[in-house]
Amino acid sequence: MMRVYYQRQTRVQKVQTLSQLETLEGLIWIDLQNPSAAEIADVEANFEFKFQSRQQQLEIESSSRYFETDDEIIANSNFLHFDQQSGLFQSNAVSFILQDDILFTYRDADLSAFSDCVKKIKATGRLFHTGKQILPTLLEMGVDNDADLLEGLAKQVAGLSKELSFSSNPSETIILEINRMQELTMELRQNAVDKQRVLSAILKSREFEGEDYERLRIVIKDINSLIDHTNFNFERLEYLQNTFLGLINIEQNKIIKIFTVASVIFMPPTLIASIYGMNFEFIDAFKWKYGFAFSIAIMSLSSLGTLYFFRRRKWL
Repeated sequence: MMRVYYQRQTRVQKVQTLSQLETLEGLIWIDLQNPSAAEIADVEANFEFKFQSRQQQLEIESSSRYFETDDEIIANSNFLHFDQQSGLFQSNAVSFILQDDILFTYRDADLSAFSDCVKKIKATGRLFHTGKQILPTLLEMGVDNDADLLEGLAKQVAGLSKELSFSSNPSETIILEINRMQELTMELRQNAVDKQRVLSAILKSREFEGEDYERLRIVIKDINSLIDHTNFNFERLEYLQNTFLGLINIEQNKIIKIFTVASVIFMPPTLIASIYGMNFEFIDAFKWKYGFAFSIAIMSLSSLGTLYFFRRRKWL
């Protein structure tokens, strides 16, 4: 799908193909979402450049994330969206090409940052005259989207914290949920760091100055705040993980304590029974009429005495 945005009479308008335009004058943004081979060829033929391959967009080297020539700026960054089915974030590579004040974007997914940017352009179209003004807006919306995802994740962590606090018998599902949230937090942080790298490179370009430069500086400050927040969220999850493991240890200690006490209580009766079980004829009370009752009595008293000792020491 291709979306072509152009400026006409202080308003930004949209068409689906380049052939619908009488002239390329006023063109500011061409957005390609899951484009066909014909759409890619049409753009490349009209503007004499080649889109990067998907492999090149995904490479993590600095030269692959940002590249600038005399005629164009090429930047690659990742945008996240939440997948309801898997419960995880999906990372989508987006390629930005800025040539002659026209912005080209190439992506494979429908991203909320782009739809939000379009809404803003429609609301304040007179403020957007070139692709240089759209690029900072897209990055702003991407960071805002990441902030919303992080805010939602923080609420989930808070809910999990309350569940763990009021849970009398924590289950293994809690530790699995903590691990899932840690993965989401790391994904958010990695995505924020990727945007930080790209923005740092863009800020070094001489193409952006004045108001556009200041907007990019604000975006990178927002990214730094986002990274700090992800660090805090990860520390909080580590605290919850340690709390969960501590509760599990307490439960295990209680079980071991019960078995230990039961073993110790029955040790004195076992000793007495072993003594009276010896086959010596001269053992006292061996032929006594009340010997059996006496042995049962002292075994019971020894168990009760051990139990009283534990209760007195508050071990039970």
